[in-house]
Amino acid sequence: MRRDYLVCYDIADPKRLRKVARTVYGFALGGQKSALEAPLDRTELASLTAKLEGLIDPEVDRVHIVPFDGEPLQLGKADFLRYEDGVVLL
Repeated sequence: MRRDYLVCYDIADPKRLRKVARTVYGFALGGQKSALEAPLDRTELASLTAKLEGLIDPEVDRVHIVPFDGEPLQLGKADFLRYEDGVVLL
């Protein structure tokens, strides 16, 4: 079963930042810069966490993976992308 997560990161080194961004975007539906929404099952969450632990420097970098239930509060005109609607990656 999938659960929605908000993945936020603050990475000190530009090289590590690019690697972390590529990794997170591989799991995420979208978001802005360093805050992304990712619908993950347990296996995907474990995989993402393991990959990120291998990329970051825990002394200076920070990654938060925050679960949220139900519909997030949405303000503005942008449409909320639901995982059930399907995703096309180009």
